[in-house]
Amino acid sequence: MDKDSTGEDPSPAGGRWYDAEAGPLVRPYAMTGGRTKPGPGNVRFDLIALVVVDDDPPGPAEESLLGPEHRTLLAQCRAETQSVAELAADADLPVGVVRVLLGDLLEAGFVKVSTPVPPAQLPDERILREVIDGLRAL
Repeated sequence: MDKDSTGEDPSPAGGRWYDAEAGPLVRPYAMTGGRTKPGPGNVRFDLIALVVVDDDPPGPAEESLLGPEHRTLLAQCRAETQSVAELAADADLPVGVVRVLLGDLLEAGFVKVSTPVPPAQLPDERILREVIDGLRAL
């Protein structure tokens, strides 16, 4: 049986669920209720998708029902609009977990997500060059 530096068994069966240096450990699936994908909505949470608090979010009573990770993400979004990647980094959570939690917040009406424009919908480079040339000619 493995022992850590204190001589105790670090496994859950040994009664320790955390590493003294790392602090308590909560598995990602515990934060998401075992879900690995965002809710039923068709919003895709790209890493560069921007998340902002909704103009008319549910009240404090509904917010009090949220988990601590949900509230952390909301607090981050209230401070400023952030991308999914920034939220994950600032909250120190895996991106997959953040996507599931954002799906919950979106479904409950707490946040809005603006997805990036797909490259196929961007203007053609040739057209942009012509516009630039036309502006320079003025």
